[in-house]
Amino acid sequence: IISLRPQPIYIMSSKTVKKSGKKSIQKFTIDCSQPVDDNVLDAASFEKFLHDRIKVNGKAGNLGTKVTITRDRTKIMVAAEAPFSKRYLKYLSKKYLKKQQLRDFLHVVASSKAAYELRYFKVSGDNGEEES
Repeated sequence: IISLRPQPIYIMSSKTVKKSGKKSIQKFTIDCSQPVDDNVLDAASFEKFLHDRIKVNGKAGNLGTKVTITRDRTKIMVAAEAPFSKRYLKYLSKKYLKKQQLRDFLHVVASSKAAYELRYFKVSGDNGEEES
């Protein structure tokens, strides 16, 4: 018996992947100076929260060498290798504020391309209050 079915033709792909020795590192800053100066927020606990919650390769708390978190008195600096989102830092910052029940008073605002800032909501007082 002779098969009339044509034989499949396999085409090999000739893609080559180049690995560069130098990874691009993104640096982000979260400025918490207003709430820290008013003793509303503790920068050390915020840094620990970020350290415990940032996911690398789907695992939280396993930063390794891909992500480094440093803090001076009121600023938290995050340096990460290329696939890292600034928006993810905003998400985690809002999650921390909610956990500390500060979400009603503070919000996360982008102050520059690579920086966020925690600010108080602006409350406009009524000028038409009655005095007695």
